Amino acid sequence: MLLCVVAASALMFVDHRFTRMEEVRAQLTTVVAPIHWLVALPSDVLTWGSLALSEQRALVEENRRLREQILHLSHRVQHMSSLTAENVRLRELLGAAARLEAPYITAELLSLDSDPFTHQMVIDRGRRNGVYVGQPVLDASGLVGQVTAVSAYSSRVLMVADASHALPIQINRNGLRFVLQGSGQYDALRVIHVPDTADIREGDLLVTSGLADRFPPGYPVARVTEVVHDPGQPFARVTAEPVARLQRSRHFLLVFPPDPAPVPDDEMWDLELPDELDDEAMPEESN
Repeated sequence: MLLCVVAASALMFVDHRFTRMEEVRAQLTTVVAPIHWLVALPSDVLTWGSLALSEQRALVEENRRLREQILHLSHRVQHMSSLTAENVRLRELLGAAARLEAPYITAELLSLDSDPFTHQMVIDRGRRNGVYVGQPVLDASGLVGQVTAVSAYSSRVLMVADASHALPIQINRNGLRFVLQGSGQYDALRVIHVPDTADIREGDLLVTSGLADRFPPGYPVARVTEVVHDPGQPFARVTAEPVARLQRSRHFLLVFPPDPAPVPDDEMWDLELPDELDDEAMPEESN
């Protein structure tokens, strides 16, 4: 120990007095650098491992929060998409209502008939709202059908696509009148008893004719999609597609008959008769 103390004191004196010891000290530092690395290695490994584990936990936690946020935002987007679509449908319905002159009320779909062979639906308007049997039902595009049964708070509607439904229509282009019957399919209607020589073409718009006083005239019903002329047959086969969105609409208009125009009071005319009639104007009485 004494030898080491003497040597250390000598080295300190030489290092303080002479500058050549700086180079020697630098070389000795280079020699002992690996020892420093080995001594610090366990501490560095522990620090790196702790940092890696903490970063992994932070990443896992952040990933969980992001997944929850994505799920929440996806739910909101779906809800907003539904509201946006409903807003578009209501705007279209209001636009269709603005074109109507007859009084109307709005209704919403409650359920569809589960029978695959019928095309009926139930809406949320009933007798308390003034709904009556035979009342026309429309959506934003055209005629959907008519009311067939009414309760206090709901009504049953028979769609134009039902095979038992038929209504008088006319071609909007030339006014020819026919009968449009459902085919049991949502996308196909039949124009029945069309003479083979009738002026009807693909693309013609079919509207209500107003006959039978059930549907007011002028409401769009269907558009002709096919006209087939069979040689030797007296009638052509005409197929039309409904303009109403029977499978997609959820909001409807129930149209009431327009109020009758007021009839002016008959004017009273005072007829002045002469007190005495001319004898020549009177026929001769026979004896």
